[in-house]
Amino acid sequence: MTTPLHGITVLDFSRVLAAPLATQTLAELGAEVIKVERPGRGDESRSFEPRLPAGESAYFFAFNRGKKSITLDLKSPAGQRIARDLASTADIVVENFLPGTMDAMGLGYQQLRQDNPELIYIATTGFGQTGPSRDERGYDTIFQALSGIMSMTGPADGAPAKAGIPVSDLTSGLWVTIAALTGLVGRAQSGAGCYVDVSMMDAQLALSALSAARIFALDEDPHRNGTEHPGRVPSSAFVCADEQWLHISASDQHWKPLCEALELHHLGDDPRFSTNAKRVANRTALMPELRRAIGQLKRDEAVDRLRGAGVPVGAVRTVREALESDHARARQIVQTFDHPTEGTFPALRTPLLLAGFDSPAVGVPPVLGADTDAVLTERLSLSADDVADLRASGVI
Repeated sequence: MTTPLHGITVLDFSRVLAAPLATQTLAELGAEVIKVERPGRGDESRSFEPRLPAGESAYFFAFNRGKKSITLDLKSPAGQRIARDLASTADIVVENFLPGTMDAMGLGYQQLRQDNPELIYIATTGFGQTGPSRDERGYDTIFQALSGIMSMTGPADGAPAKAGIPVSDLTSGLWVTIAALTGLVGRAQSGAGCYVDVSMMDAQLALSALSAARIFALDEDPHRNGTEHPGRVPSSAFVCADEQWLHISASDQHWKPLCEALELHHLGDDPRFSTNAKRVANRTALMPELRRAIGQLKRDEAVDRLRGAGVPVGAVRTVREALESDHARARQIVQTFDHPTEGTFPALRTPLLLAGFDSPAVGVPPVLGADTDAVLTERLSLSADDVADLRASGVI
């Protein structure tokens, strides 16, 4: 067997999180990913916390496994020429500079496709290549604020809150991955490459499909509900007698079993709560009763009762608890790689298990510039003296 993207080459000009997550995924699916970094500093996330004993960044490690690293001064004519030559041998280019930056360096799509008409070029920006905000810089929490995500997150009587993970960066990275795979399928059908404009802001607005449905259907602007669901009751987190939390998400078929498991027979027989629509309408009467009943039980007892009754329920775990769970262990979510300077280090695997191809293996994050010489000599047939001259002049 082999990997599904074996033989595909990705030239990766991206930095920090969203697009690097995408190129890491492509690398662990078998593509050769050549990460182009600035001489001396590299991707700025190499300096991000948390730092490891030998100086590497665990942040960088999380999104750059399995790649090759070359250093290249893209502001120099010689560096731009090398980048163009490398792009002529690539299947996919991924970049996340502000609009116009790559064009100004002679590395835009229209320029690169002249030498490589089959090239798939993915430009990832905060707000896209068009529109009034195209030249603005964006960061994960800014997108959460502007897209409405932050306005819907947090307790109903509290301030807006960001999500616990960088959801805007992570979901945008998944769309970059989708763009790359879509481009490959399209090229297989047409023989031609393509240009993909990925706007992180667009990706966040697209996440609001259900929230938008409430606006479109009810003219109701969604608001903060804490852990409660606007259209389903009960769907919420509840605190238990041991001050641990659980979360329930129940539909009509679960209502009677839930009431039986919690010995709330009077609620199960109450016509105000017989359907989800009625429970939503009578939320304020119902939720205190559920909170009182669950608050008398320890979390594990409550989870066992509800799960035994077929009610969808889960303990609210910490991240550590989740990674150490039976499920995570059985599915081998946490794996390790051996880094040349930091030694053995844990990583969360790419979450796909394949049959017919090799499943993604956890790759090793590259040391800055570790592959520069090999890539330039093997891909571009430069001599050792050529590479030495480029290094002496600061191009690499």
